[in-house]
Amino acid sequence: MIASWAILSSCDDSFLERYPLDRPSDAVFFYKPTDLEIYMNQFYCMRSFPNQWAFVYSPGGQENSYPGGGDDRNSDIIFDYRSINSRLQGSRNATNSGPWNTESWGWIRRINYFFDNYERCEGALSAYQQYVGEAHFFRALYYSRLLKSFGDVPWYSTAMGTSSEGLYDPRTPRHIVADNILADLDEAARLLQDAKTNGNARINKWIALLLKSRIALYEGCWQKYHAGTVFAAQTSDPGKYLNQAAEAALAVINSGLYDIYSTGNPNEDYYNLFTQRSYANNPEILFWTQFSLAQEVVNNKNYQMSYPRQYGITKQLADSYLCDDGDPISVSARFQGHATLTVEAKNRDPRFFQTIFTPEAPWMVESDGTVEYTWEELALRLNDGTNSLESPTGYMQRKEYDARKQYQDAIADEAVHIQFRYAEVLLNYAEAKAELGTVTQNDIDISIKKLRDRAGMPNINFNNITFDPNWDFPSLSAIINEVRRERVVELALEGFRWDDIARWAAADILITGKRPKGAIGAQFVNQAGIFSSVDDKGFVDCYKNEMPTGWGFVLNRDYLDPIPQSQITLNPNLVQNPNWNWIVED
Repeated sequence: MIASWAILSSCDDSFLERYPLDRPSDAVFFYKPTDLEIYMNQFYCMRSFPNQWAFVYSPGGQENSYPGGGDDRNSDIIFDYRSINSRLQGSRNATNSGPWNTESWGWIRRINYFFDNYERCEGALSAYQQYVGEAHFFRALYYSRLLKSFGDVPWYSTAMGTSSEGLYDPRTPRHIVADNILADLDEAARLLQDAKTNGNARINKWIALLLKSRIALYEGCWQKYHAGTVFAAQTSDPGKYLNQAAEAALAVINSGLYDIYSTGNPNEDYYNLFTQRSYANNPEILFWTQFSLAQEVVNNKNYQMSYPRQYGITKQLADSYLCDDGDPISVSARFQGHATLTVEAKNRDPRFFQTIFTPEAPWMVESDGTVEYTWEELALRLNDGTNSLESPTGYMQRKEYDARKQYQDAIADEAVHIQFRYAEVLLNYAEAKAELGTVTQNDIDISIKKLRDRAGMPNINFNNITFDPNWDFPSLSAIINEVRRERVVELALEGFRWDDIARWAAADILITGKRPKGAIGAQFVNQAGIFSSVDDKGFVDCYKNEMPTGWGFVLNRDYLDPIPQSQITLNPNLVQNPNWNWIVED
């Protein structure tokens, strides 16, 4: 056998010139449009579209399991009672191994490798422009996360090798990074398909424009509200970014391809939007994740949400919901008080009880529609003295939980997940216009009104906004306060809240020195001691003993993450973010 191999190899000098079998080789790849499609497929994954509901399930175990609760646990509107958030508490340190989003850098390198090679593809650009557009989109997506985490970061438009001089580049100023991200999204929108599609295959032009509106709004607000601080951009022009945010959002609106999902039932439509098993024909969803039991890529959302598991929505969110007359609870005669959750939800924006469980809400429903358990009956089942499954605030998340019995206790489930929805487009547009000071009643009517209509709520009257003595931001205009209120109510528990706090520079108002509060504690006296800490008005005060002075968020430091000292050692041209001191690890 060895002799035969030697004879064959000696007759063919190219025999040993083999290409890797476990990955594409640039010597034979990137020549056909299908090569580009195959390469870009790797970016359609949970790393690009993170939804913490998902996990990979197999007989040998599971990976990336979602721990339960909402996606805003790093903010003021929901939290995990089992551990105090280190960012909000200000207890993080700059260490050798801190976060630097190394995974993001790796994926950016993969995208830049595509840019370095795709032009060898044969044929007309029209045959493969979709995949080039996707590359621009994903580079923008990953860089936007780095921008939010670290501010100034080195910008790379080509793949770095282990000996590349670019690895020692200094940090690119954040306004240049932001401009490059938005330029990528402009190019993505130019190249990507403009068809609506079924929303769970390949991205399109409108998703790129939604992302552009999100990132431009973030940067515009960051530059506006962090001006004069250690986080200010080297070159600041908030209006430039806010205008881009409004223009991108308006382009999606004017496309006419998307609309707010509504069946005309304001007491159910918002809740039902988040429990559908397919969004292929839903007018509101631009992109969504589909799972498959057959392929063993599933989720355990309902299984984890079937009990509170010590996640608690806060009074901060609960008090944000208006009364059904359109006025805030601080002044509306319709508000009935906080005595019980049933009383608190009465005469309120219907999104209140479609987001937060009230005692009479169904927790488990038979296939014929019969309610087997209500939330109140669930609460009695939790009264076992262990606290392990209770809600620490009394406000338990209902939004995104499917009460249908056939989906209960199923660890491996195919419940789908929304990635991008039209409601955000409308909110981005309204907020950008409000921040610019150019918002009109017509702007409100084509954006906020659509969300209010679904909930059966009165529209904002731009010229007659009811004054709220409890506005979070009394130094800002009434319209900015109300647009921000609408944003937290509509997008609650979808992962937007920390980014909003950061770009508004609002931690001094919403975080530092504050503690998360809950409902009136007296209504939970039959449950275990988790509700024993209350404030002087009787509201659950979860961290009363653990955080007597409230969150310790450091205002001149914690808006950005620290760069690990190991990265600064490797590249001395990197400069640490403001006011982070290196702590030597044991």
